[in-house]
Order: sequence, then C-alpha cells, then structure tokens
Amino acid sequence: MTTESAPASEDLLRRLAPQVLGALVRRYGHFDAAEDAVQEALLAAARQWPGEGRPDNPRGWLIRVASRRLTDQLRSEDARRRREETAAALTPRDAFVEPPPGESRTPAEDDTLALLFLCCHAELSAEARIALTLRAVGGLTTAEIARAFLVPEATMGQRISRAKRRIKASGAPFGIPHDGRDQDQDPGRGADQDPHRAADRARRLADVLQVLYLIFNEGYTATSGRDLRRADLAAEAIRLTRAVHVRLPADGEVAGLLALMLLTDARRDARTAPDGSLVPLAEQDRTRWDRAAITEGVALVSDALTHAPLGPYQLRAAIAAVHDEAASDEDTDWAEILALYEVLMRLVPGPVERLGHAVAVAMVHGPRPALALLAALDEDDRLAGHHRLEAVRAHLLEMAGDRAAARAAYAKAAGLTLSVPERRYLQFRAARIAD
Repeated sequence: MTTESAPASEDLLRRLAPQVLGALVRRYGHFDAAEDAVQEALLAAARQWPGEGRPDNPRGWLIRVASRRLTDQLRSEDARRRREETAAALTPRDAFVEPPPGESRTPAEDDTLALLFLCCHAELSAEARIALTLRAVGGLTTAEIARAFLVPEATMGQRISRAKRRIKASGAPFGIPHDGRDQDQDPGRGADQDPHRAADRARRLADVLQVLYLIFNEGYTATSGRDLRRADLAAEAIRLTRAVHVRLPADGEVAGLLALMLLTDARRDARTAPDGSLVPLAEQDRTRWDRAAITEGVALVSDALTHAPLGPYQLRAAIAAVHDEAASDEDTDWAEILALYEVLMRLVPGPVERLGHAVAVAMVHGPRPALALLAALDEDDRLAGHHRLEAVRAHLLEMAGDRAAARAAYAKAAGLTLSVPERRYLQFRAARIAD
C-alpha cells in the first residue's frame, strides 16, 4: 500500500477511470451499468485510499470493486443469465488478469483504446460518437463538451444519454478494427479487401482522430477555469494517439495528428508567465520549447507528407512545424504558412481553418484584406459570437491602427471567453490600447 495526498489520488483516479470502464465494458458489455459501477468504485477509492493507503495495483483494485458492483446489479435482474452469456461471448473471462507488477499492456491491448473505438460505432451519429467518447474516454464533463460544440448543456446531456442507449441496444463488439495488413479468419483475405469493412474502419478512425484532437485542444487551452491548460487531458490525448499510431503506422493522418499534438504541446512551458498569465506565441521564449518533441513531430509529418495521401492533420502539423522551426517570431515564414492554409481550406473549408487563413493573410498582405475575410465569418453560425473570432478581429484592427475599434473588440472577446487566463490577457490588451 502507498500513502499519498488526496489531490494525487484524485488525479490518479481520473486517469484510471477510462481504463477501468473499458475493462468492464469489454467483459460485461453493458455501457450504462458499467459506467455506474465504475463511479461507485471511484467513490469507494476516494473514501478509502487517503486513510488506508493506495493499493499496489490501483487499476486492478478498481476493476475488482467495480466488477463486484456490476455483478451484484446484473444478478438482481431477471435477464442475468442471458447477459452473462452475452458477456462471455464478447471475451474470455481471463482477458482482464492484471499484468505482473512492473509490466504494462501493449497499445493493442489498451482497454481505453478499445473503448475509444466502441464509442465511435456506426450506430451513432457523428456528433454522438464524439460526445460519448469525450465523456467516457476523455473524462470531460457534460458542460465542457457542450461548450466545445457550442450547444446547451441539457442538449449535450440528452445526446450522451441517447448514445449510451444506442451502444447498449446495438450489441456492438468491443475491440479495435484491423488495419489493411491484418488478416480475417480466411487467411487469403485482407481485412480491407471487404469495401464495407474498409469504409467502416476509415469512418471510425476519422471520428477517433477528431475526438482525440478535441480532447487535446481542451487540454492545451481549457475552455473554462483558472488554468490555461489541463495537462492531464493533453497528455492522455497524446498517449492515445501514439497507441493508434503504433496500431496503424502507415496511416498518414494518424501520424499527422500525432505530429500536430507534439509540435503544439512542445510550446507548453513558454505559454504562461510565472504568475500564470498567458504569453502569446509571438512573445514566447523559444528556448523553453521542447526541442525533442519538435524533432519528433517534424520527422513524423515529413514522412507522412512524403509517403501518405495528403490530409488535414498533416497540413495542420506542417503549419505548426513552420512556427516551431523559426528561430524567432520575425523569422516565421508566413508566406509558406499562407500557402499551406490555402491547401488546407480546399480540403476542410471550416470556420476555424478560415480564421487561421485570415491571420496568415494579414501577416503576408496586411490587415485590411484579412478583416474583409473576418466579415464573411460573421455570417457563419458555427463561429459568429465566439471569442476567438473577436480576438483575431481585435488584433487585426490593432495592426491596422484602428485603436478604438480594436479596444472594443478586445473587450468583447474578453466578455465571451470562460477561460480566466484568456480573459485577463484580452482585458490587458484592451487596457493597453486605452493608455
């Protein structure tokens, strides 16, 4: 047993929760009931561990306690026998024997990764797949997910509940889809020779990557709260993306997403001042950037761009690489960034991509043509009224010398964000112009 502080226990429990949920879902196949059992096990751990000490194998302890809770619940129902037979058909009983101390699971055996793919099942809509995964695997609250999707919290809660019911009704298998190198039971037939199976794998993988990207973004820049970032979420997104990359090493978009995360996260230590305030990219001390992460990210995206079909994550990673490889902000090759954004917008003409493109246009051609691009974004309901649109508008107005309009836009952006560090930074910019 290990003695530790309550905050440390809470952090560990949060990291273990998706793994424990994955273990129960694989074994018993009841998403809703398994989640309830995991919550009970987490509460038991929160009560017992601070006083009695943390067990040597906390994941195994949680799985055993949650399994007992779930088993008791299933036994109390009339359909117990049928459910146990279904659970037994999903996986052998010994599938969750804990590895010996000091050993860890391989990525292909990672229950969290299998849970990730289960949440992206074809029975669910794209919105439901992403929301359920953020809740079950990413550990985000319903309110945080609602803010990420710009919908009311009640709407998101209903969406997640419906997704759980659909997963339960579908009888979806728990596992990771094969890639094209794996073989079906027929040794002469590759998994991706079946066009329907290949299309399903491609769609589920695309949703998984989008979810991982959202989890990383929430970790890198939290949508609300006093801290600029949530390091646990960013680290978990990188860990899971690495696991997917190990499973599918030839997929260019998986490599591109991993590269994008590494190249972005490499700047984390320079993003805040000692008092926790936000430091914008142009003002960061680049000697504090993680050069090893940058080297790995550049190598990943360079290889993907050479050998794989071009995709949005590769292009986003290439843009991040241009920033990270510049010795200073003045040395940034904005013309190359603009060219990359123009290719990206042909693939993904979304509002976030158009916003980034406008910034690149301003850096190459000046703020006035970029402000005209932002005016068009005001008509896009997905971004209109979002603080990032107003923050970029304020920056461009400041570049154009329109101090009064820039001050008003900074103030408006500050009022729209729920992130304390971002709000303070935007208020500071507004006040600086007023002086």
